[in-house]
Order: sequence, then structure tokens, then C-alpha cells
Amino acid sequence: MNRRKRIALLTAQIEAVHERQSIDGILRQCQKYDYDLCVFSTMVHLDFPRPHYLMGESNIFRLADFSAMDGVILDGTALNGDPTGTVIRRICEQLSAFPMLPVCVLQMPIEGYPLIECSNEPILRELCRHMIEVHHKTRLCVMTGQKGNYVAEHRLSVMLDEIRRHRLNVLPEHILYGDFWYSSGDRLADQLLSGEISMPEAVLCASDHMALGLIEKLQKHGIRVPEDLLVIGFDATDEGAACQTPLSSYDASDVQLGADAVDWLRERMEPGAPVQPYVMDSDSMFRPGTSCGCQSSLTRTVDSMRHALYFTSRNYVDPELTRHADVGLLMESYLFENLTGSDTPEECMRYIYENSYHLNPFRNLYLCLREDWMDIDSDRYEGYPDTMRIVVAESDVGEESFYQTGKHITFPTKQMIPKLHEPRELASVFYFLPVHFDGKLLGYTVLQRDISERFKVNLVCRNWLRFINNALEMIRTKKRLQTFSVRDEMTGTLNRRGMYTHLEQVLPQMAEHDRLLACVIDMDGLKYINGTFGHLEGDFGIKLVSAAAAAVTEPHEICIRAGGDEFYLIGTGSYAPDAAEQKKQAFLQALAQKAALYDKPYSITASIGAVLCDAHTMQEAEEALSRADEQMYQFKISRKKQRQ
Repeated sequence: MNRRKRIALLTAQIEAVHERQSIDGILRQCQKYDYDLCVFSTMVHLDFPRPHYLMGESNIFRLADFSAMDGVILDGTALNGDPTGTVIRRICEQLSAFPMLPVCVLQMPIEGYPLIECSNEPILRELCRHMIEVHHKTRLCVMTGQKGNYVAEHRLSVMLDEIRRHRLNVLPEHILYGDFWYSSGDRLADQLLSGEISMPEAVLCASDHMALGLIEKLQKHGIRVPEDLLVIGFDATDEGAACQTPLSSYDASDVQLGADAVDWLRERMEPGAPVQPYVMDSDSMFRPGTSCGCQSSLTRTVDSMRHALYFTSRNYVDPELTRHADVGLLMESYLFENLTGSDTPEECMRYIYENSYHLNPFRNLYLCLREDWMDIDSDRYEGYPDTMRIVVAESDVGEESFYQTGKHITFPTKQMIPKLHEPRELASVFYFLPVHFDGKLLGYTVLQRDISERFKVNLVCRNWLRFINNALEMIRTKKRLQTFSVRDEMTGTLNRRGMYTHLEQVLPQMAEHDRLLACVIDMDGLKYINGTFGHLEGDFGIKLVSAAAAAVTEPHEICIRAGGDEFYLIGTGSYAPDAAEQKKQAFLQALAQKAALYDKPYSITASIGAVLCDAHTMQEAEEALSRADEQMYQFKISRKKQRQ
């Protein structure tokens, strides 16, 4: 079977209306041509106000291996949302290594790549005609996005041109730039209420959110919509449909935009292959609401509210509802509490596995983490390691499923996910979504769906991932606290609690002929060093003794700081008869070598006692340490006599 063609889409906040619709168009064409689609996306907008969190999100773009792709689509609207330009710059650096790879950009330009423009002009003209011809308004106000913004300027120029074709003029004060967001509409409302700008008959907004900001502010101050002022928006958002005064709006042609991008790539990926263009039904783009005086579409309003509302008591016996989980089901499952309450990685992974149904529908779901994700001393903030590990796999089509940390699949990160490269009868879409905690890279989630699946990634997915992110960091934090409780902060060796915890585990597992090695080490002259040279020098000496003890500690042995300048070295296993004496000499030699590396005005030495004995209980181990301590004391006395 020949390898199926593969397209990558790089975008952001895929639950937003533009992203949902453009992905819909891309999927429609990929299904026609039997292409795989790989979507790499953040779950937040690229102007998210927390820089570290945004860094963790945008790391997902580093995962994309363009050598495995036949074409690339960059969502210019989403990627240009980064005010620093860092995300686009890094993506372009990655793509520069593949000069022959076909790359196109959606709607807003990215320098160096062909632009697929959104054919919104017919819809924008229809929006103007609706207000003029249907509602007979002549004093019009037009509001668009940021001045100089490619999309904002285009929308403004089209609307003004259509109004002039009707032999109407728009006053200069009624031509307004905003930011495509609620704040622009709120600001316009203040200007109208104060008389700074004269009241028009209708306001035409180039985005729904600006229209909603305007309506809400005006109605708070007694200006009725539509009785006193008509308002119409553009983009047909769920927020507009669910508003108290449902907003009349028009769908943008983002579905057409995504479809055109795939057709453009097909002509370059497979020259001469037939192209089957997507044909947009412009007659169905109008979404009537009461804000312009039309009769609102009740079905659209109800559908928007059902997607957004938090239902606490829905009929979840109906299997269709768990096939398309909603935010109410996610919250009422108490997944967050179960995850963050997990005491072990195994328990956490089990809860993730059991609650994967929240991301339905899917063919396969994978949670991929760094191999060392539990290592509290190896935080990573940028880029992915060379290998990743699948720790949770769930399949809805009978393929391999598991969640135990003992069972995992390690693979080269360059593969992104092994399933992507396996032969399949039908094309798939793979969503690659970031897993991190406030910038600390943990891994990513991969959601594989049929290319024909039209159910989009939504706010359920975003919040499910947030729960996972927090739960994984909680497990890491618990390990960190546990480590602090059994480790000495200064030297990193075990403390007495750590020693007893270890012995409680290993003593019952000793074989009949295994023996216990117990060493007690005490630094010489610490009081003199502290009093003469200061406590920092005394601490240096303690650390050096600890380092020497750790250097001669075998993998089956432990090193303990028992307190102050006293250390234990304990091991269990099959030891030679002279192991105690060998360990003493090895330690003394290691300490002498380490001390010789530093030109200190004092000597760093230590006394040691060692015992090899039969000990299989905690009491016997403590007796062995007591005997080793006595030997250490005799060693210290004999060395003091030698010095005298």
C-alpha cells in the first residue's frame, strides 16, 4: 500500500469559530482526496496573558516533523495573534529546512508564503444589502478591526464600497476602527451615549464580539435594540446566538477558505490530479436574530445554548450523549478531584484512562509523556526530547489499550505517534495537543479520528487537558514532597526516615544467606573548623565527607546522613568476608582524594567503623549500627593518639 498523502495544519485555539469552520473545510477536502490531516494546535489564543503558560502551549509546534508531511497549512489568523511574532518566527525557521515543501497561509499573510484569501466579499456585500434593502436604513455606522490589519481593512473597504453602490454616504465619524473584540463595541456605546458620535440608524460590525459589546452597553443605558438602533454582526458565533437579544449575523466563508487551501496543496502535491472544489452555499450564510429586526432562528439559539450550558442532570443513560460528551458531564464526573487526589502515577493514569470517553468520538487516544517526566530535577521548557513514551492508550475500534505505567510504548519523538506511519484502510485526522504545567513540558495528547468525523475539538477537550496538566504536576509535587521527607536537604543523601523506609522494604526480601553491611562515619574536627573558619567551611567539610561516602556506595546500598556530621552506609546482599574492611579503606581513600583537590587551611578527615553480619530484622540492623558506631569511636580514639 502506497503511503497516503499527509497535510499538517498549524493553528491555535481550535474551539474558536474561525478555526472550527476552516478545519471543517480542510477535513471535507481531505476526505475527498483520501489525505491524512495532522493538526498541531494550542488550546489558547496566542495573546494569552500568562507568558510561561503560552510557552508550554506553543511548544506543540516544535513537535511537527515537516519531513513527514506532503503539504503544510499555516492558519495566518490564529498565528498572527501572537503580538511578539515569536511563534511565527520559530515556525518559519523550522520550515526553512524544507524549501521544496508546499506551504500556504490562511487569510492573514505570513511573509514568504502564498496567501489563500477568504472570499468573504459576497457575504459582506449581502450583509450591507440586508440592512439597506430589507430594513431600509440609510444612516449607517461601520466598525471594523485594527487599523492596518489585513482582514479589518478588507472588510471595511468591501462594506463601504457596497454602501456607496447604493448611493449612500457614511459620515467620517461613523467609520470606526476597533479590535474585533467586545471592548470596541463598549467604547462605541460610550461615544454614542455621550453624543461624541451622532446616533446612526444601524451599526454594521465586522465581528460578532464588537456587536455584542455594543448591544450590552447600550441596553444597560436604556437604548433598545432593535427599536432604537439596529445592529448586525459577522462570524455567526455561538455567543451571538445565545445573547439575550440574539444577534443577526453572517457566517464567514472559513469553510471555503480551508477547502481552497487543500485544493491549492493538491495541485502541487499531485500535479495533474483532479480537483473537486468545495462549493459554498451563500444563501445559507445568514443567521437571523432580533438585533436587526428580523425573526430570530430559535433552533440556532437553542443549539448554541445546549453546547454551552452546564447540565447537571442530563439523561446520560442515552449512549449518544456519552459519544459526544459535554462540559456538564465532564464537571459532574469529578474527574479533577479524582485526578489530583491520586497518590501514585499508576492511580492517576487509571483515572485518565477511565475518563477518556469525555473526548469522544475518537478512534484512538494517546497520552505521550517524557520518559523522565517524574524526575523533579529535570524540568524542560522548550522542545521535545529524542524519545517519548505512550503511558495511556485507549481505542474505540478494538486496538491496544492500556494505562499501567509498567506497560508503555517508547518511540522516537520524530515519529510524533507510531500510528501515524502505519498502513490504514481509511484516512484519519490526528490532533496533537500540548500537555504541560505553566510552561514545564510534560508531553502531548494525540486524538485520532476518522477524516469524515465532523464533531470538532471543543471546550470539553480544553478543560480535560487542563485537568490532566494539573494532575500530572500534582503527582510530581507529591513525589518532590516525599523526596524532601526522606532526603537530607544539604547533602541529598537519605535521612533517618528514608533509611527506615528503605530497610522496611529490603529486610523482609533478603535471601537466607544474604548479609548486612553497616558502616558509621563521623567527621573529625568539625567543632574546630566551625569555630576557627566559620560554619560555611564546616558545611563544606560535611558535604565533602558525604560525597566520599556516596562515591563508595554501591547500587544495592544506601548512604544516610544520620545527623550533624555523622553518616551511615548500609547494604544488604551477598558480601565477601572482608567486605567491611574493603569498604572502610575505599571510603578513606575516596575522602583523601577529594580533600586533596581543595587547598584548605585545615584537614578534612573522618573516622569509620564497619560491621558485616547476619541481620534480617530492624532490631538486628540497629544492633549492627551500634557495633559499627563503637568501632568508629575506637578508630577515632586511635587516630587521635597517633596525632598526639
